[in-house]
Amino acid sequence: MVELQTTQLDSVFHALGDATRRHILNELAKGERTVSELAAPFDMSLAAASKHIKVLEASGLIRREVRGRTHVCSLEAGPLSSAHEWLSFYTRFWTQRLDALEHLLRADDKKAATLRKKGKLQ
Repeated sequence: MVELQTTQLDSVFHALGDATRRHILNELAKGERTVSELAAPFDMSLAAASKHIKVLEASGLIRREVRGRTHVCSLEAGPLSSAHEWLSFYTRFWTQRLDALEHLLRADDKKAATLRKKGKLQ
């Protein structure tokens, strides 16, 4: 189970690691798009766009449906939840670290202000 989650998480971060794929996900967040519509903003062939879409499909981030001769893609945001959960740990980690630093700096400022009042610090 853990290995499956790790594999999926690796696949999601791999998919998100490319700016083109992130742009595709942003477009799909607005609604369904055809492969042609997704490829249009980029200087790439439909074959190249299809490769990006396959990476997104493999990670579970999008679903492709064939309607006649047209391939229509839609966002499957579920796998982003596991990535968000993983990143949230580090958000909490850094928030705690920065809060501790702020506490130390405020204590240092308070100590310096006390010393200035006593004339021991300029």
